[in-house]
Amino acid sequence: MKRIFLIAAILCSSLMVLQSCSPKGGAATQTVSRGDVTGNWVLNEITFEGVPQSSVKSLFGESSYTCFIGSTWRLTNSGNGSYSLPGGASCAAKTQTIFWSASPKDQTFQFKKIYEGDKAKNVTEGYRSVLFSSSKESLVIKSPVEYGNSTAYIVLNFTASK
Repeated sequence: MKRIFLIAAILCSSLMVLQSCSPKGGAATQTVSRGDVTGNWVLNEITFEGVPQSSVKSLFGESSYTCFIGSTWRLTNSGNGSYSLPGGASCAAKTQTIFWSASPKDQTFQFKKIYEGDKAKNVTEGYRSVLFSSSKESLVIKSPVEYGNSTAYIVLNFTASK
């Protein structure tokens, strides 16, 4: 009798482990390649997942996430690039040189700010985001932020610039 209970317990444990490892339902992200990201983009909209908008004060080291709305991003195939902030009520207009990369394997978009005199290989700080989706006309990048005891996202919605 003990043996039957032991076998049943092992089977139940195995089923729970297999269930926890199986793919979850819901919307899956598409595989995004570096070529899908290369180009000129305009950041049209910023939304929030799992964090109240009022809790987000800055983005990518700038004073406010709102400074990025309307920004243009130039991402060349070589990894060089820049973003230009349009300026506004509490934001200064500026252009920031960056070095970027995209990894289809782990679906990330990362970049580091490059200042005059810097070499990208010597810059150790940067930003890593999730490449959520991309097409010739749109790009969605999710920037993770800690909120409470979980990870939330600032969602950046881009459209292709002509």
